[in-house]
Amino acid sequence: MSASTSSVDTGPRAALVADWAPRMLSILRIVAGLVYWQHGLQKLVGFPAPPANGLPAMFSLTWTAGVVETVGGALLLLGLFTRPVAFIISGEMACAYWIAHAPRNLYPILNGGNLAIVYCFVFLYFAVVGGGPWSLDRAIKRR
Repeated sequence: MSASTSSVDTGPRAALVADWAPRMLSILRIVAGLVYWQHGLQKLVGFPAPPANGLPAMFSLTWTAGVVETVGGALLLLGLFTRPVAFIISGEMACAYWIAHAPRNLYPILNGGNLAIVYCFVFLYFAVVGGGPWSLDRAIKRR
């Protein structure tokens, strides 16, 4: 194999990737946390718009999911306790899929569960790799 066909890149592109890969991890965490947080806020306080079937009753399964999504989304957005929070909310998304989506249809495209599956695995990824350099976890670790 010649140097030009090698899978190891050592040029300027490699430096760019090495610099930005951790930052993009943090950006992904921030965006996922923000969008996930909105799901919880919608369930709990009707922001940015109330749910179609109204706010859930306190201590119902949907209300509990809203609490997990609101608190978990905010912590993920900040990058605080990223690994344990991401593990918990990954599990919540797995439960959401199997409780709310899978009974409707076998296929995620037909049962509306695509986002729950993606969230589950993105959050599981954060549980393994952490929140990246732009997180409160990292700032606390430096001190």
